[in-house]
Amino acid sequence: LPSPCAAAAAPLCRPAWLPAAGERRYSSRGKEKLDMSTYPVESIRNFSIIAHVDHGKSTLADRLLEITGTISKTDRNKQVLDKLQVERERGITVKAQSASLFYSHEGINYLLNLIDTPGHVDFSYEVSRSLSACQGVVLVVDANEGIQAQTVANFYLAFEAQLSIIPVINKIDLKNADPERVEKQIEKLFDIPTDECIRISAKQGTNVEKVLQKVIEKIPPPQCTIADPLKALVFDSTFDHYRGVIANIALFGGEIAKGQKIVSAHTKKRYEVNEVGILTPDEQPTHKLYAGQVGYLIAGMKEVAEAQIGDTLFLYKQPVEPLPGFKSVKPMVFAGMYPIDQTEYNNLKSALERLTLNDSSVTVHRDSSLALGAGWRLGFLGLLHMEVFNQRLEQEYNMSVILTAPTVPYKAVLSSAKLIKEYGKDQITIINPAQFPDKLSVSEYLEPTVLGTIVTPHEYIGKIITLCQDRRAVQKDMLYIDENRVMLKYLFPLNEIVVDFYDALKSLSSGYASFDYEDAGYQSADLIKMDILLNGNPVEELATIIHNDKAHAAGKLLCERLKETIPRQLFEIAIQAAIGKKIIARETLKAYRKNVVAKCYGGDITRRMKLLKRQAEGKRMMRKIGNVEVPRDAFIRVLKREPDK
Repeated sequence: LPSPCAAAAAPLCRPAWLPAAGERRYSSRGKEKLDMSTYPVESIRNFSIIAHVDHGKSTLADRLLEITGTISKTDRNKQVLDKLQVERERGITVKAQSASLFYSHEGINYLLNLIDTPGHVDFSYEVSRSLSACQGVVLVVDANEGIQAQTVANFYLAFEAQLSIIPVINKIDLKNADPERVEKQIEKLFDIPTDECIRISAKQGTNVEKVLQKVIEKIPPPQCTIADPLKALVFDSTFDHYRGVIANIALFGGEIAKGQKIVSAHTKKRYEVNEVGILTPDEQPTHKLYAGQVGYLIAGMKEVAEAQIGDTLFLYKQPVEPLPGFKSVKPMVFAGMYPIDQTEYNNLKSALERLTLNDSSVTVHRDSSLALGAGWRLGFLGLLHMEVFNQRLEQEYNMSVILTAPTVPYKAVLSSAKLIKEYGKDQITIINPAQFPDKLSVSEYLEPTVLGTIVTPHEYIGKIITLCQDRRAVQKDMLYIDENRVMLKYLFPLNEIVVDFYDALKSLSSGYASFDYEDAGYQSADLIKMDILLNGNPVEELATIIHNDKAHAAGKLLCERLKETIPRQLFEIAIQAAIGKKIIARETLKAYRKNVVAKCYGGDITRRMKLLKRQAEGKRMMRKIGNVEVPRDAFIRVLKREPDK
């Protein structure tokens, strides 16, 4: 072990290579390389910070980086680990970011690998991936808000992964803070004794040092040795235009150094290691990385598909059993994405490939629409995920796209022998309304459901229960966390919450209620296909799959929106919503008319009527032979997500 720092002289031991106060180094070139062999497995701690949205994870990470001397103390240190522009604009964490901290405790130098994770339900995949590289977590709870829905979800993610959990109550400096109440909530819900909770203020730095000491005492070191063969898990990756793919790795055995030949267990391709290092939080090259450490690796991977997240890397001619990786994520919301101009198709394709490398929870399938041309159908984990992905495409790759309204995947159980033979199975998944099979050949339709958890102050219960019932939800459980807060569990159809449920919940509860959901399989549903007809001709691109109870309202809304967007013609246009042969909503777009009676001044009424009758016959004739051309921008306006929804 390295010589211990004199605790009295300097409570913290800042390595010589770290930048001095007021100095921040960004480039990894030209830095002297670190010797990581001075940190054996016993003095390594890998941990994540998990919490609900806006409970102070990134602020706590800033203080930990400052205390360990990793970054200098300045007023500019606000969410240092939130590097993306979208994160800074929205004030949320979207990508899990890691940083290595060096800390001296009781005369021993420790290497602490910290991973700051997102708090929103749409990014829970980032959290579960980050936990795979950790042995413990710091669970942050706001002393003012108390336990919220995502706190519960993240706690169970860590609990199922059998990680050590350190509860931290943040924001004790607020005047409405009530840490005693929050401690009781933690004890009641998570069965963690109140004396284990650490009360801190991350903003002011109060008691933050205690968190580091607790991390060293409570979280075990990784269970691996340098003597084992190399086994590295790729838990994240980014694309650099000059150096190719940069993979974030956690070593579960052995060591890795520049010049070694490594093989990917997924693609079986061989690479030579160009650079290894740690993130502090900027890239810092090292001579080697050893078992138990977390860092980055550059190995000349030029193709985006080569760095699969969850892949195992091992030394050439020393194969190992691949690590279990990550279970593939299930997309909850689908939306079509098309280039505004078809000449941009190839540029958008390469931008999508690079962005999906960094955000592997997005699924991509090629798709084409008669109205919008060639594009993709993308699967997202939620609506915020979809918005953030679109924003990152614009900011990082300068691509403007058309994003259609979100849909969810339905299923149909087939009863027709002919269709079963055609598909080769008796159950099909329907993403596009054009594939919706006729009711006669189907025994039942299935829709996806989610188990939603709502945590709310008790005075809003009545309004929230009414909202849930309007969304066809079924109540499963109701539990009082304490005398003021209630936890409700509901089974929701996914298509009812996918667009605006979260906004409605927030406005009903003055922003106090929190919502989280998890996949709950499929259930039988009365689904129908709603067609839009223009003068009796169906418009394929505007067909939608919808629940029978909601068809009339949705049909009326769509007809009204089309009436506003389709340009008027010289003949009348009937815009209708239909289920099979039954018309359920109609709007009429009036024709342009010439004033044929302008030349009449005085005279008999029959002359006037004759002119109007002749005009009506001409319009009827024109309507028979006239073809309604729906312009592309009208499709875009109707298919696009409404920003206010």
